[in-house]
Amino acid sequence: MPPFNQAFSVGTAWNNHPIVHKLTLGQTLDQTVRFFGSQDALVYPDRNYRLTWRQFSDLVDSLARGLMSLGVKHGDKVAIWATNVPEWIPLLFATAKIGAIFIPINMHLKKAEIDGVLTQSDTSWLFVSHGYRDANYVEILYDIIPELESTPKNKNISSHKYPFLKRIFLIGQEPPAGFSSISDILNVKEQTSEDDYLNRQRECKDNVTVCMQFTSGTTGNPKGVRLSHRNIGNNGYWIGACQNLSSRDRVCIPVPLFHCFGMVLGVMACVNHGAAMVMLEKYDPVQVMKAVDQEKCTALYGVPTMFIQLLDHPDFDKYNFSSLRTGIMSGSSCPVIRMQQCIERMNMEEITIPYGLTEAGPVMTQTRYFEPDIEKKCFSIGQALPGIEVAIINPETGDFCDIDEDGEICCRGYNVMNGYYKEPVATYKFIDEYGWLHSGDVGRMDSDGYFYITGRLKDLIIRGGENISPKEVEDFISHIPGVKDVQVVAVPSKKYGEQPGAFIILQPDANLTEKDIQDACNNQIAWFKIPKYIAFVREFPLTGSSKVQKFKLREMAAEIWKNEP
Repeated sequence: MPPFNQAFSVGTAWNNHPIVHKLTLGQTLDQTVRFFGSQDALVYPDRNYRLTWRQFSDLVDSLARGLMSLGVKHGDKVAIWATNVPEWIPLLFATAKIGAIFIPINMHLKKAEIDGVLTQSDTSWLFVSHGYRDANYVEILYDIIPELESTPKNKNISSHKYPFLKRIFLIGQEPPAGFSSISDILNVKEQTSEDDYLNRQRECKDNVTVCMQFTSGTTGNPKGVRLSHRNIGNNGYWIGACQNLSSRDRVCIPVPLFHCFGMVLGVMACVNHGAAMVMLEKYDPVQVMKAVDQEKCTALYGVPTMFIQLLDHPDFDKYNFSSLRTGIMSGSSCPVIRMQQCIERMNMEEITIPYGLTEAGPVMTQTRYFEPDIEKKCFSIGQALPGIEVAIINPETGDFCDIDEDGEICCRGYNVMNGYYKEPVATYKFIDEYGWLHSGDVGRMDSDGYFYITGRLKDLIIRGGENISPKEVEDFISHIPGVKDVQVVAVPSKKYGEQPGAFIILQPDANLTEKDIQDACNNQIAWFKIPKYIAFVREFPLTGSSKVQKFKLREMAAEIWKNEP
């Protein structure tokens, strides 16, 4: 153990719960059903769809036995490309109970991207909804799998391009040629006996891969992140504990299930604590407000932009938020004034902020529900979760940094992934020989064990030998009146190597110029940190989980200012 004055923290347990349990997801669900079987488990208010934990579990078991009857084997890849449909979560647990590997696919993907995921993942069984926005999933699949049109309904597929692929199930509609339906699964469940089903469950171990989550693509090509029952089950428990979740809670989850935010921070936290999952198929501010009001939700999840949309919505005052207590705001930092509004206008005094990445299961640190300091709620990413070691490590020397010294945020523990699928070299680069997972984020730890993000290793701007943290510059510019949001990136420079450039979104009534921004920075931040180049934009390129794709901004900057010195 390093000296106390170095930036290293181990989360400690509370409430007499073992730091790491060894339950599979199926065992966790069974335990919840035993305690809370008659209480609400899954609710879709806009569909009048409601299942108790017992009903939810029965549906999971029926799907699991049906999948076994169709030939789903231990280790098979079962993917879902869909919005937050009611079948999504039961399918996750059905595959988990029979030892298959569940693959959530980003609902925003288009033709080339879904082709890449199907090829990379070796998917055997694919579930799809009809589509999302302008993407018709059925048409895309017909385009990339020509054999579908000649394949009878409810029959296995023989695809030259995707040799692993056996069936595609269409959710919510009558299946066309080449597709099967959910009812085809339920109709054959009796072909698998209870004994065979129980034996399959006994073969499942907590340390094996249960889910393969593809990274969101903020840093380039997605990779298949192999997460185990132990990773996401334990992570979900402690994420819920940081909110003080219990079977009395009702959690509104309007974020995508294909992302860890929805699947782990949402679903796994609720299942571990018996809290009701109040779902929406697609994010809509009015539907979120209705759900919170009608279902008397006690927790609400979202990224800062979602909360801002709710707070600024003209119908906000028509709805009652007094039932809210806690929740999670994740994805990016939140201005203090907006956090204060969430607390005062939405009654979310116990709201929490987590930090992590898919490869870390995903959460490694989180603020606690009992944290009274709003500055820590806004600017810190909390303390290490129980059972996880979090350290600030010097990326050059590999030594632990001192308190309040910047370095790379790293972690190790039960939460660290099983590795990238079929990419051992990439895995080795990400997890070192001592088991430390390297986040690529620059941060520091204070004397109370709170962690703070200060930048990205790849985002760091080096101008003529001077290191510039983009986040530091962003934080300053974001406080200039009229600025709604800002992203700072490196712009290639022949003279200095790199120069800081800023992409800025203005408030609707603002009329700022490049000079106005630079003048506001003068004498407030070091001269070399002031953006040399500024572009005003209407929006930033985002991933499906609403993260800013900085690598795309860097590409844009290099093109826009390519002729600058």
